This record gives sequence, structure tokens and C-alpha cells, in this order.
Amino acid sequence: MKRTHTCGELRSADIGKKVCVQGWVRFSRDHGGVEFIDLADAYGITQLVFDPEDISGGDRNSISEALRSFTRESAVSAEGIVRKRVKGTEDPKNKTGEIEVLITKADVLNRSRTPPFELGDQKESVLPGEETRLRYRYLDLRRPEVNEALRFRHRFVKAAREYLDKSGFIEVETPMLTKSTPEGARDFVVPSRVHPGTFYALPQSPQLFKQLLMVGSMDRYYQVARCFRDEDSRADRQPEFTQLDMEMSFVEMIDIQNMIEGLVAYIWKSLYNKKLETPFERISFSDAMNKYGSDKPDLRYGLPMISVTDIVKDAEYDIFQKILSKDGTAIVGFNVKHEIAGDKIGRNEVDRLISFVKSAGLGGMTWMRATKDSLDSNIVKYFTPEIISKLRERLDAKEGDLILMLAGPKKNVLETGGLLRSKLADDLELTDKDTFKFAWLVDCPMFEVDPASGKKDPFHHPFVLPTTPLDTENAGGASFDLVLNGIELGSGSIRIHDPELQRTVFKMLGISEERIDENFGFFLEALGYGAPPHGGIALGIDRLVSILLGKESIRDVIAFPKNKKAQSLLDGSPQKVDDEKLEELQIISMAIGDIDIEDIE
Repeated sequence: MKRTHTCGELRSADIGKKVCVQGWVRFSRDHGGVEFIDLADAYGITQLVFDPEDISGGDRNSISEALRSFTRESAVSAEGIVRKRVKGTEDPKNKTGEIEVLITKADVLNRSRTPPFELGDQKESVLPGEETRLRYRYLDLRRPEVNEALRFRHRFVKAAREYLDKSGFIEVETPMLTKSTPEGARDFVVPSRVHPGTFYALPQSPQLFKQLLMVGSMDRYYQVARCFRDEDSRADRQPEFTQLDMEMSFVEMIDIQNMIEGLVAYIWKSLYNKKLETPFERISFSDAMNKYGSDKPDLRYGLPMISVTDIVKDAEYDIFQKILSKDGTAIVGFNVKHEIAGDKIGRNEVDRLISFVKSAGLGGMTWMRATKDSLDSNIVKYFTPEIISKLRERLDAKEGDLILMLAGPKKNVLETGGLLRSKLADDLELTDKDTFKFAWLVDCPMFEVDPASGKKDPFHHPFVLPTTPLDTENAGGASFDLVLNGIELGSGSIRIHDPELQRTVFKMLGISEERIDENFGFFLEALGYGAPPHGGIALGIDRLVSILLGKESIRDVIAFPKNKKAQSLLDGSPQKVDDEKLEELQIISMAIGDIDIEDIE
């Protein structure tokens, strides 16, 4: 290769060497006839210097002519001698900041147009909007922050592959053109030219195929799997995303969880050279909802909800009495410790919190401030000294602590409490971005039941093995989630391996026998050939990498993401296709271009 070193490689030990560096002109400046150029590549920046007094006449002219064509972001090649920078001009923030390269030859490899935005290591405030950066994503990728995010992602996946290989897993690719099955989200469909009028579906996940691999004795499978879901995009969702997908035969839930903890700890050591504490905390679904109002609780801070229904039910407070007169209601309390909040939540802030709670769907919020021996607020007169004493004890209230209470339908109270807890954590700056708190959500229900219609939907998916009789009111399922800092990283479960039990679950979800056979007949048939007990999990690679890098959106760790409207601003997709293609696929064209507007009128 003509290039001898990258732009992030040269050090003081290389002084005196003749080198060739190649990259993009990031910045250039003229200091009294001496030109300085910052040459950048994927590995760093090297300062080039053209000093006419150090170059002979003919070479000086050719170099000078080349430099005049060095527009910003042009790809260039420069040969020269490494020398120490003049004392006082070193750049300690740059790993090559002690040296510079005195140019002896220079060539333009490809002249660049004026870039639409600066590509240096810019502060967020001077960057253009995301839409512009996605439109020119190939340029955005040159920015050190974006470039390093993708390299970090590479190291993450590499470490995962290393661990799984050492643990006896094999990597198997599953089909991208599959059968459309009702598994939750909408499918992307692909028409077949060979079989007109029929369609493939892009996989929402490799779920059925990885279970079939277990039937086929693969025993331990994994895949860095591309998945597709035709649903609304948001910060942590894209129409196409990547999972670290895996499945194991002859296992129980604890085996899968232990394997994932070992995997994450191995990745952690590879990325940070630090030991990750395991095992991860385990919290039941019921406790998570009752204490934190979320099935993906952020455990970096406290602020648990505590039920006080039994304590305040006899208080002569009309609001509580009216609420508790109805079935399915509850009252919970928060203790916002003075040692945490200090004086940050005064009366005005309490009013704003009340407005927040109302916007979330509850009628309001009750508050009290703990004094040395009692509680203080404008409603304390409705609470007997005995009730106040029990409240203080239950909520562990000390002088200066702020008590917040929510009342209403239990489901609404818990969900609103979860939102209020997150808001308090943000307002009080309790979420340390350098702290990573993993947890397992366990003891999950088998179904979610619509209170109005009684219709059952799977809590995770319809392939989860029941852990209690299906006819019980709150049937449990052998499923679990891995949670990090209030974000779900992935779901796992032990699967149903008995075809008749799987058929029964499908029926309970309202799927007819005809639809079962049409959509899942091949799968049930396979389970009937001695399918082993098996289970697995899928972790969202985009999501986990974005959390580790402190990114607001998974778009920041995907090379070519879609925008919030699931559009690719880079290539303009999705877009219409020619009528000829639609006719070849025997799809009726809906293009209005063939219609005469006058005929419509």
C-alpha cells in the first residue's frame, strides 16, 4: 500500500521517518506563507505543514499548485518527513499532537464539493438538524463521534461472537423471505413474481425458525439477526433493526439467564476492561408494577411507591373516601427524602407536579411535609394522629421529607406513579449516566387481558410455556425480560414444545382452527417430531449499544437509519415503482399518472 501510516498513528518515536498519509482535508490555514492542513481519516488527525523555505524550487511549485486544489473534505495523499512541532504549538488533546508531517509531495485523489456542514468533532449546538445529517449520512459518518459509535458497535458484536463460540453456540442464518404469521406487529410483505398473487413476509424475528433449529438438534444457536416490523418509528424503534438472537435446548430459565449474564460480563470486560457485577438483580413483574409502576424499572435510584390504602381508608378525607368507594382502586405514597431533594421541591414545584399528574390522567395528587413529630399540609386536619403516625412509619418519613400520594383506579395509579417517579428522578438529577443497573424481570403473566372485552393477548408472544394451569385467573408464563436503566433490552422464555399445548394457547388467543393450521400448521407438525424442551432470548443490539454510548436514539448507532417517519432521506425510499414492475408482479397499479385529470372532472 502507498499509505504507510493512518492519520491517528504517528508519534514522537516516528520523528525523521519518511511517510505517506492519506485522508480528507478537514481544515487548512495559512500563516504567513506557511500552510497547515489537518488531514483526517477514520483513525485520527495528523497536521501537515507546507513550508516553502524547506522545499526546493520545482517541488515547491508542484506542491503549491496541488495545495490550491485542496478544498475542504477533498481526499488527498501527502508524502513527507515527520518532525516535532515547534515548542508551544503541541496539541495535547490530539494523540498525534506532538508531531507534524513536512510535505514533500502532495496529490489530490478526489476533489470535494463544499460540504453541507462541518465534519470535525463539533459540539451538538453547531451541528445541523438530524434530517440534514441523514440526507448526507455518508458525510456524517466521517464525524469522529459517529465513526467511533459504529466501531464500538463492531467491538460489541465481536465480543459477543467470541463468547458464544466459546460457549458451544453455532451461528446459523435463518430465512429473510418467510411466511406471514400473526405474531404482533405488522409485516413488511414482498410480492413473488414466480407465484403471482402470493407474498413473502420479512421476518419480525427468527422466532419460529430458531425453534425449528432446536427440533433439528442444533442445541445452541445464535444469530446477529436483521428484523423488520412495519410500525411507527420512535427514538428506540426502527422499521429494520438488529437482534442478538439465541436459542438453547434442554434448558430451564436460570440456564438462559446465567448464560446472558456471562455474555454481558464478557462483553463488558472486552469493552471497558472492568468486571461487571453478577448475578443481576431479579424483580417480579408484580413487585415492579407495584413499587415502580413499570415492567422495566430504572433501579439506579429509589423512590418506590408504597401502598397506604389500608392506612388512609378510614381518614375523613372526602376525596379518598369517594375513590375508595369504587372497586379496583388504590392509594400509594412516595417519600421524597429531604437528603435527596433538599429544598428543590417547594410549593410551586409541588403545584407543577400536581399538574403533571393530572395530565397523566389522574384527578390530582395529595401532599404532606414531614415535621419533627407529625405531617404538615392543608389537609392534615382530616387525618387522625394515629393515621399520621402509621403513614410516617410506613413511608419512613423523617423531618423535611415530602410525602406525595396518588389515588384512583389501581392500574392508572401505578402507571401514573411510574411516570411521576421518572419525572422526579429527572428533576432531581438522580440518574447517573455512568451507572448501569441491569435487572431481570421475572414471574411474568402469560396473558394481558382487555378489561372491557376480556380478550386475551400474549404478554410476550404465543410460544411461551405456561407455568400455571391456563384456566387460572392470572396464569403465569415462563418468560423474562432483561432491563437496563429503565429500558427493556430483550425478552426471553422457555417455549412450548408440545404441539397440543401450543394449539390450546393459540385457541385461547382467539385464533380459529382454520387460521392455526393455515399460519402455524408447519410449525405444529415439527413440534410433533420429538421437539426438545428449549428456550432462548433476543437482545436488541441497537438499543444496548445506544445506552452504553449515552445516545438519545438508536439512529445514532445504525449506519444508515430511517428518520422518524420511517423514510430514508439518503436514497429517497420508500418510493413508487414503475408500472411495468407492478404489472410483472401482477399487482394493480395505483399510480394516478395514467389517469387524465379532465376525465375525472
